[in-house]
Amino acid sequence: MDQLSDITQHLLRFSPDALIVVDAAGCIRFANHTVTELFGYEPEQLLDKPLETLIPERLRGKHVSHLTGFLSRPGNREMGARIADLFARRADGSEFAAGIRLAPFKIGGTLFVAAAIRDNTERQKINEALIAAREDADRANRAKSRFLATASHDLRQPIQTIRLLNAAMLKISRPDLRELLQQQERAIEGMTRMLNALLDISRLESGAIEPQISNVPLTDVLHQLTTEFESVAQARGIAFRIEPAALVVSTDRTLFYQLLQNLVGNALKYTDQGEVSVLCAPGSSALTITVSDSGIGIPADKLDRIFDEYYQVDTQGAKRMGVGLGLAIVKEVARLLGFSVSITSRVGEGTRATVSIPNQYLMAMPAGADVTSTVEPVGGITRRSRVLLVEDNDGVRLATELFLRFEGFHVESAASAAEAEVLFERFQRGDVIVADYHLDGRNTGLELLTRLRQRIGFEVPGVVLSGDLPSVLRSLRSPVPNCRFLSKPVDTAALLDAIDELSAEAGGTLRSAAGGTG
Repeated sequence: MDQLSDITQHLLRFSPDALIVVDAAGCIRFANHTVTELFGYEPEQLLDKPLETLIPERLRGKHVSHLTGFLSRPGNREMGARIADLFARRADGSEFAAGIRLAPFKIGGTLFVAAAIRDNTERQKINEALIAAREDADRANRAKSRFLATASHDLRQPIQTIRLLNAAMLKISRPDLRELLQQQERAIEGMTRMLNALLDISRLESGAIEPQISNVPLTDVLHQLTTEFESVAQARGIAFRIEPAALVVSTDRTLFYQLLQNLVGNALKYTDQGEVSVLCAPGSSALTITVSDSGIGIPADKLDRIFDEYYQVDTQGAKRMGVGLGLAIVKEVARLLGFSVSITSRVGEGTRATVSIPNQYLMAMPAGADVTSTVEPVGGITRRSRVLLVEDNDGVRLATELFLRFEGFHVESAASAAEAEVLFERFQRGDVIVADYHLDGRNTGLELLTRLRQRIGFEVPGVVLSGDLPSVLRSLRSPVPNCRFLSKPVDTAALLDAIDELSAEAGGTLRSAAGGTG
């Protein structure tokens, strides 16, 4: 017992922390030898002194209120964890950032408080550095968000203009110039893909995307893939096959499509002959969607890097468009949605990408729903509809007008929301509205379309264009009937298809209405 008592005494006197005991009045009753190293006082110099002796004058007022509050509800706690400006004063008047742990105890019914004190100067410097780094990161994220907002609209506008002008020139050019314009068209397509990929990965990494969950019929997403990629595959002589499943996926429709879009686009990009297929296979624990191709394949030693940003597999001299972001986007989107993605491949035999969707995200297709939807061709439709165009960018507006007129449409345009209101007064049944989503700080193209519909009393057909389409689609509270949403820079074929489809639907509605009045 004597040895234990000696250990206890030595522990108290030579603890790594300065130990001080004060009574309920705040007078120091005990100080160990470490106090001398930390404060510069001998323990005997502090006995019966008020605790304020060790507190900077500027903080003594706060100390009184803190002590009063602690004594009213005593308990073990770390003072430094709650008080940002906790400092102690040395004998020479200098200060240091202090970490203090308090522990109350009683002897014979009398309350005492033990305080373990250490110099937190280095810890404070680290904390300050972390705070500064976080503030820098926050500023960088805000700057990145501002860049994304600007780039999504402003950077796409000149590409939109070039794309439409090139398409218009293809309609009127001499045969000897068409090959040059087609090469330029391919360069514009490549630039568009790269810009979209850079903006997508930046948006994903910045945390600017929050999934908006809804029930998405799998057949609808696969139908959209067919619409986008079937003509591309046919032009390259590649068979394109999709086998759907009668399931509904609880997910973000836009992100889910983006994931599959990147996988199919990648498969077509690296396949020169053979087939690209999308197969759906329900399983005991998950649905697997497999995107397979008969392309060049990926070496085994490169498979562990294919999801890295900006990484591209050596294609043995083949020229490929892109910056190596497609699979990085797939990885980030899959993580956001709770899915998993794996890649298997053999050089010269093709690649297989498998998306695994846990059964918790799946439900059966409602009875009677069509699970074999196909794309109806719109070629051959006579273009008699008039297009009312609303676009506040002069270059884009003029290029769009020119392109649509060469395609056989009568076009009238407005450069602002106010001009659009005047233009809409001349609206006739059969007209189609084409409007930019971001017009000014007060109006959007969709709002203009909605107001026109309310005024006229029926679902006016409309095409809404946006440089930040994923954000626009996620902001919609419900589907917008008789309206198509397209991304800028707009695909000219998609724009024509959308106008033709809306015109055909409007024509059918008018014919039905006319037949019903007979």
